[in-house]
Amino acid sequence: MHCPFCQHEDTRVIDSRLTEDGSSVRRRRECPQCGERFNTYETAELKLPTLIKSGERREPFDERKLRISFERALQKRPVPSHDVDSAVREIVNDLRRSGEREVPSRQIGELVMRELKKLDQVAYVRFASVYRKFEDVQAFREEIEKLERDLPGLDGLQLSLLGDGKRK
Repeated sequence: MHCPFCQHEDTRVIDSRLTEDGSSVRRRRECPQCGERFNTYETAELKLPTLIKSGERREPFDERKLRISFERALQKRPVPSHDVDSAVREIVNDLRRSGEREVPSRQIGELVMRELKKLDQVAYVRFASVYRKFEDVQAFREEIEKLERDLPGLDGLQLSLLGDGKRK
């Protein structure tokens, strides 16, 4: 590896460690020419599937866009960033495990909804309202009622979406 400071053609590794999540290796390097030290990160390069958008247009999967979707849905919601990181990582891992070369963008939307449902009911309904193109209040109500039926095990963890405002 070239030194980023003096462009010397060879550097040596003086320390290697796994990153916290175990997804990459951090290497501490030193240049024998100028003595400067710097870090490099080594990760496995795994190809993610191409997304098939509406109208059959194709584009590469972009993890940054996925994260933005979560951030928009979770705006002003009390969800820690590490939980968002875990949800994004879960979706990326699902896509890698699928082994598919192409995936419909609707499938990504369903994966986002699955993860949002676990994180925050309000964010889930926000995302679902745009994703499923709710046309009226009744569509919201039906989705909320379905959500409350599907998630009975969350009693006491989140505020009720309908009704008296008590914790549910």
